[in-house]
Amino acid sequence: MVESQMTETHADVRIGPAREGSAAAATGLPVLDHLIGELAAAGRLGVKLEVAPSTAGAEAVAAGQALGRALATLLAADGAARRGWSIVPADEALAAASLEVTDKPMLAANVDFSDERVAGVSTDVASRFLEALAQSAGLNLHVRLLEGEDPQHVLVAIFKAVGAALGEAVRTPKETHKEGA
Repeated sequence: MVESQMTETHADVRIGPAREGSAAAATGLPVLDHLIGELAAAGRLGVKLEVAPSTAGAEAVAAGQALGRALATLLAADGAARRGWSIVPADEALAAASLEVTDKPMLAANVDFSDERVAGVSTDVASRFLEALAQSAGLNLHVRLLEGEDPQHVLVAIFKAVGAALGEAVRTPKETHKEGA
C-alpha cells in the first residue's frame, strides 16, 4: 500500500493492489468519486483518496495528480509489469485502454466531452482527471471509445478500462498468480 500526502495538490491518497478493488473517494465531485470507484474495482486496487474543496476543475486535477503520483510508485516497483491493456463494457458502451510507463507521458483519446454534462458536472473534469493521472504517473495512456452513446455509460466504460489496464500494469507476475489462486 502506497500512502502519500500532497500539499501542493491538497490531496491525500493511499493505493495498493487488492483481491477485490474498492475506493473511498472524496474529491468533492460525486460523479468523479463514482468513476474512481469503477476504476478501482476494475483494477482490483484499494484506493483511499481525499481532495480539499476547490473548483470542480481543480478538484479533478488534484485527484488525478495525487492518484498518478501514488501509482508511479507502484509502477516503479521491482517486477511490476509497467504496461497494461483492457477492453471493458458498461451497458451499451465499450471502451479500450492501453498504457505503459514512459518518459514522455500523455493522454491520447478519441472522445471529446467538452460540451457534455453528467449529474450536473461538465464531463471535461473526467478528461482533466485522466490527463493529470497520465502526467503524474508517467504514462502513455491511450483511451478509445469503441461503442456507446450515453455519456454516463461511456465514462464508466472508460474508467473501468483504464482501471483494468492499471491493475495489470502495477502487478508483478507473482502477485497475479497469488491473487488468481
